[in-house]
Amino acid sequence: MSNTPPAPAPVASEHMELQARDVTFSWDDTPLHWLPGEVFAGHTINVLHLLLPAGERWFVHVYKQVLPYITDERLRADVVGFIGQEAMHAAAHDDVLPHLKRLGLDPTPYTAQVDWLFEKMLGDRTLPPGRARKWWLLERVALIAAIEHYTAFLGDWVLNAGELDRRGADPMMLDLLRWHGAEEVEHRSVAFDLFMHLDGGYHRRARTWATAFTALVFLWQRGSRFFMENDPHLKAATASLGQFHRAGRRGVLPSTGAMLKSIPTYLSRTYHPSQEGSTAQAVAYLASSPGANGGHPAGPAADGGVTA
Repeated sequence: MSNTPPAPAPVASEHMELQARDVTFSWDDTPLHWLPGEVFAGHTINVLHLLLPAGERWFVHVYKQVLPYITDERLRADVVGFIGQEAMHAAAHDDVLPHLKRLGLDPTPYTAQVDWLFEKMLGDRTLPPGRARKWWLLERVALIAAIEHYTAFLGDWVLNAGELDRRGADPMMLDLLRWHGAEEVEHRSVAFDLFMHLDGGYHRRARTWATAFTALVFLWQRGSRFFMENDPHLKAATASLGQFHRAGRRGVLPSTGAMLKSIPTYLSRTYHPSQEGSTAQAVAYLASSPGANGGHPAGPAADGGVTA
């Protein structure tokens, strides 16, 4: 069987010219338990604040090294826009960490481990110029494509997670999550297109997906457990896959079924990210997001895609 998959079928109408948006969030009034009655779900989502700053800075670092290898001008512009958006995501989630510490939950022990993972294990290596150095660069490009499949999945989920609204989620936190999620949907094709442009080998795509998926599951369950065990308002609290499954059934986390379905979607030889999610929905939310519009809503969010 050939290692080169058939050309995937991008949806042309889903392509957007990307730009980084200046955002404004204030955390003074956001409680530690920002999702009433759903402490586990809230803390599972909080893991984003621990993982994303280091992870997205790593994306930016890798992609700056990749720019000289890009020969398609539109793709180069997409990557530059992606870099700008990811840098802003990292900064916005970074700003939540001091607030968590003020509320009595110091994230430093966990974030130090995440920093080590991205800076040391997945960072630059002392390799001779040529094949070895390019191989390691392409491995990381493929890893980012796999991770971005899941950030887009989560972005699409949070845009449509009406149960968060019904449960009275803190508006500021919800806006941060939906602004970020909308931009993940908006730029969901860039990492995959870059991988296909530079390599596109199916074996590498499948192998790096397995690495990325395993790492994400491990880091997420470890992060959820960290939050539950260190929450100053909880005693002897735990985190488990059973809790995740039940929260998914209640609609306050992605469902287990949807997570499992995402696996063959990415591994399909005809997969393209533009086939999943809606750019129009993402852009509509971004036009109404208070955080993305100087702290003030720019208009009704009804067409932004949050379903009841």
